Amino acid sequence: MEIVKTKIKGVLILKSKIHFDKRGFFSEIYNKKTINLKKTIFVQDNISYNKKKFTFRGLHFQVKPFSQSKLVRVEKGEILDFILDIRPKSKTYKKLITIRLNDKNLDQIFIPKGLAHGFLTLKDDTRVVYKVDEFY
Repeated sequence: MEIVKTKIKGVLILKSKIHFDKRGFFSEIYNKKTINLKKTIFVQDNISYNKKKFTFRGLHFQVKPFSQSKLVRVEKGEILDFILDIRPKSKTYKKLITIRLNDKNLDQIFIPKGLAHGFLTLKDDTRVVYKVDEFY
């Protein structure tokens, strides 16, 4: 798995290695050894099903003590993911980035605590799954 830094401190794109053969493909979704997120321990998995193209969800964020780091991926379909830094003391405060995720590239995004997050579906019947490190 390749880990790519973004313009917002702490936000990482995780590029999966996909191994194809005549049966289909295999790819690791999560491996704690490969994806060393230091003190992040995921405690809950969530799924968001979106019937229609151009459904917008967000921008969502949680405040202490309920703030969450997230590991987001698309299980089916495609999204344009929005991440906004709302940490007042951050060097990237008020910076917004967008990242396209889909079920073909299997890329994931790690979003640390303190950031607002949302997405726009680009296809009908899109499923987004994500791990979080604090309970909702």
